Amino acid sequence: MIKFDYHEAFIRNIGLLTEDEQNKLKDSLIVIPGMGGVGSNHLISLVRQGFERFRIADLDEYELKNFNRQYGARMDTINQKKAEVMKKEALKINPKCKIEVYKKGINRLNVNRFLDGADLAVDGLDFFEVDIRRIFYNTSVRKDIPLITAGPLGFSTGFLIFMPNGPDFDEYFNINDETSYENMLLSFVLGITPKMLQMPYMKRVSLEGKTGPSSIGAVDMCSGVVTVYAIKILLNKGPIKAVPYFHQFDLMRDKYVVGRIPFGNKNPIQKLKLKIALKMMEKKV
Repeated sequence: MIKFDYHEAFIRNIGLLTEDEQNKLKDSLIVIPGMGGVGSNHLISLVRQGFERFRIADLDEYELKNFNRQYGARMDTINQKKAEVMKKEALKINPKCKIEVYKKGINRLNVNRFLDGADLAVDGLDFFEVDIRRIFYNTSVRKDIPLITAGPLGFSTGFLIFMPNGPDFDEYFNINDETSYENMLLSFVLGITPKMLQMPYMKRVSLEGKTGPSSIGAVDMCSGVVTVYAIKILLNKGPIKAVPYFHQFDLMRDKYVVGRIPFGNKNPIQKLKLKIALKMMEKKV
């Protein structure tokens, strides 16, 4: 039986990274709440890059509807806890990984403990989980932990970087405790993809039903973004265009946009977009 050797397993990373840089990634702690579509793929991509320390969270179990995009979703894992399955999958690649699992997910009471000592936070939460996402982002920024979110939208990825001393979730998306769920969700969408490149072809989205179409192609793009930006942030490689900058790459339309929204969703143009989106929702109802 072959014995696992870290150096040999990740030797092909060398040339893009130095040995010292690879070892720094090995020692970095990454926290990922959510082991569904993007979260599970993020974990595996980061493990294959040589990251070895993780804290993950999820309270859900696998269902058939997860099969089109979630790494651990198979016939033999239906009704099994996603976080436990993904820990096992990661250890199959690197048995020396240190992975702490929060089986009941994260919440207002445990989010500080979940983030303690983290070098990087990665958003793997379900798209419609706005309340806990807000808590996670705001706590990360307050604790000076960089955060990456990359969401699959149609055949594209929209991504944002939150850095210490920058805007937090409430500031960038312009929300507060009085903001309704619908407004929070629409504000999140408009803040992450102001150009809405996916709109011409993306159908069957229901905010009320909390459902929307998804593609493994877009999920894989998201994980590529997370892995490369984890390297850039933790090793200080290259420029980091953090919020109020936004990024979207749509392969179906062959378009990549990077832009800056001064004042985030407080920007007059963003406010107008939100009003239009709310009126469109009212007409559907």
